[in-house]
Amino acid sequence: MRKLLILLMLLMLAAFGAAAEEEELSMEEILSGADPEVVESTIIFPADENEEPVVIEETSIYESDGSVLITISGTGDFTVGGDSRKRSSIFDDELERYNGDIHFTMKNTRDIFLADDLTIVNFEGTLTESTYVPAEKRENQFLFSAPPYYAEMLSKNGVEAAALENNHIMDHGEEAYEDTKQALTDVGVVYSNSTEIGVVEVKGVQIAMLSYLCIDRYEKLWDKVPQDIAAAKAQYPIVIVNFHWGNETYYKPTDNQVKMGRLAVDAGADLVLGHHSHRIQPIECYKGVYICYSLGNFCFAGNSKPSDMSSYIFQTRFRVKEGVVSNEGFRIIPIRISSRTDRNDFIPTVLDKETAIDSIMTTLAENGRKLEYAVDEYPLDW
Repeated sequence: MRKLLILLMLLMLAAFGAAAEEEELSMEEILSGADPEVVESTIIFPADENEEPVVIEETSIYESDGSVLITISGTGDFTVGGDSRKRSSIFDDELERYNGDIHFTMKNTRDIFLADDLTIVNFEGTLTESTYVPAEKRENQFLFSAPPYYAEMLSKNGVEAAALENNHIMDHGEEAYEDTKQALTDVGVVYSNSTEIGVVEVKGVQIAMLSYLCIDRYEKLWDKVPQDIAAAKAQYPIVIVNFHWGNETYYKPTDNQVKMGRLAVDAGADLVLGHHSHRIQPIECYKGVYICYSLGNFCFAGNSKPSDMSSYIFQTRFRVKEGVVSNEGFRIIPIRISSRTDRNDFIPTVLDKETAIDSIMTTLAENGRKLEYAVDEYPLDW
């Protein structure tokens, strides 16, 4: 078999030699004409010549036009674990039903996140063993913490990035915040906050992420946010900004949300992802950039039966060619934050009933009617 392969290779070389006599071609010129979409094969010869060669196929990252296509998913609040002031939590009870397997939460969505190129969540809580509670937090109804190894719930289920600017990230103080950042770093999840840019490289393209907690802080951020974004855009081709903003249980963005979202785009943001309201809010397309005012909840251990368990996963695509970034549209994946309808089991699940899907579509469309740049429709497919 090896002799036959060698003979074929010699014949191919001879053919190239004959062609070269007619027109001189370099190997670079020959290879440059290849379609980047073509699956390339590498032949591995076995040690035993009686065995057949093994062919390993590798697919190029490039599209047929030489561009790179990047698919990004965004979700709302990701809150797991419980309150360290209490013996057990509703999350612990559900975890026990799955024999302690923390990955049960992602069983119905992991395939979506493993299939995209980058998934970003708003991680709202702490990853720490600390039980310390700052004085200003002691009267809070909810505090959230989980063991540091819970970070694997993200890394092993297709989540590559987390926004760490929200009103629960400091539930156990500064040291616990550092624990949270370290836990994410240890499993390869990139985080971002208002002072630290998170950078992920996807298919050779660097994507920068910034995050801000806007609640009652707008006056301090009107100047800072545009400056930060402009500085990031000068270094990175794609900049994504997360905002924790707005009013809880609101289905419409506030005037401050709209102003800040558009400021971010004016400064160079390529995508804006919002959360905090625990409700879905409409999407704008402002100057060709999507502003998702609220992605609602995703995996939410704060309530055993929220009054509204509807939400959606936002997906968009960017095409990058010769340093130029273009937006390739978006779609939404309607979900319920539970696989059950009678209670919250913390398992986000894609909706399949048309009535439930239509309800989400109608809610988004109706609450966006007064937004000047609201999208015309909410596609479910590319």
